[in-house]
Amino acid sequence: MDTTRLSEAADLTLVLLTVEEAARRLSIGRTTCYALIRSGELESIPIGSLRRVPADALAAYLARRRAEQRAA
Repeated sequence: MDTTRLSEAADLTLVLLTVEEAARRLSIGRTTCYALIRSGELESIPIGSLRRVPADALAAYLARRRAEQRAA
């Protein structure tokens, strides 16, 4: 059995994602994901010295992008 697929399936249940996990789900690079966070386009929260992205923030970001595309 493919352990990568099992790992990805388990990731779907996470509430908070690392920046790397969020980038992987959006199919973008880590640097681009950090840029989205810095610009405020993608919500993130600090937990101590860590930065986490709420899983539902990805859907919100994509919904905004889609709405912008439709309006253009």
